[in-house]
Amino acid sequence: MRHLRTYTGALLAAGLIVGSAGCGSADDGRTGGGPAKANRLAAAAETRQPRQQGGAEIATVRGRQIAVHRQKGDGAVWKTLSSPNEMGATRVFLVDGRDGDWLKVLLPIRPNGSTGWVKASDVTLSSTTLRVEIDAKAFTFTVFDGDKVLRTGKVATGEGGTPTPAGRFYFTELVKPPNPHSAYGAYAFGLSGFSPTLKKFAGGPGQLAVHGTNEESALGGKASHGCVRVSNDDITWMANNLTIGTPVVVEQ
Repeated sequence: MRHLRTYTGALLAAGLIVGSAGCGSADDGRTGGGPAKANRLAAAAETRQPRQQGGAEIATVRGRQIAVHRQKGDGAVWKTLSSPNEMGATRVFLVDGRDGDWLKVLLPIRPNGSTGWVKASDVTLSSTTLRVEIDAKAFTFTVFDGDKVLRTGKVATGEGGTPTPAGRFYFTELVKPPNPHSAYGAYAFGLSGFSPTLKKFAGGPGQLAVHGTNEESALGGKASHGCVRVSNDDITWMANNLTIGTPVVVEQ
C-alpha cells in the first residue's frame, strides 16, 4: 500500500488540471480547486543505475529547494527547483544513474528527457519495481511489477497537431479533480513531460498527464491534446497502487 500525503488548495488543481496539455477543453479545466495527493514508497535503494525490468530509484528532495548541476561536481548551479513543486507536491526525481556522491536525475522540464545532477545528500532515496508502459500505436497501457503484468487497459492519446510524445517520464503529483465526472475523471497523475507543440495551455505550461475521463467511448483512439486518458476504474486503481516517481514509458 502506498503512503499518501494530502495537499489542498485551488492553486494545486488549477496548476495541473487547467495547465495540463489538452486533458480536456480549456473550459473544462476551470472548475476550481480540489485536493491533490502525493506519495512516496519507503524502501532501500540500489546504488547502481536502475534497470527497466528491475527496480527504479526515486529521489525525494529533503529541503525546500534543491540545486541542479549540468555536470557532477560542478560548482556552478544550473537550476534551483523548489519543493513542494508548483502543484504543491513534494519534489521527486527519477534517478538515471549514480557516480559517487552525485545522482543523475530525470528532470521535469523542457525539453523532454532533460537530465541533471544533484547531490545524494540533498535527497532521500527510495525504490519501486512498478512501472507503466503506454503503447500509443495500440492505444493500451500495461502496469508491470518487474516482469509481472499487474493491469492492462485502453488509452486515448493526442490527436492531430497535439500528439502524445514518446519518451521516458515519471509521475510528479496526483490530483483529485473536484468533479469525478468531468473531462479529467476521478484522478490525474501529472507527468514529468510536456506537449511538444503546446507551450502553454489554459494558463499552464502544457504539462502532460495520465488521467481518467468522462468519455470512455473515446478510449482506443486519438482524442486529447497530448495527455493520456484511461478509464476511471483504471486511474482509480493507479491512484491506489502507484507511487509518485513511478516510471512511465510512452512508445510510439
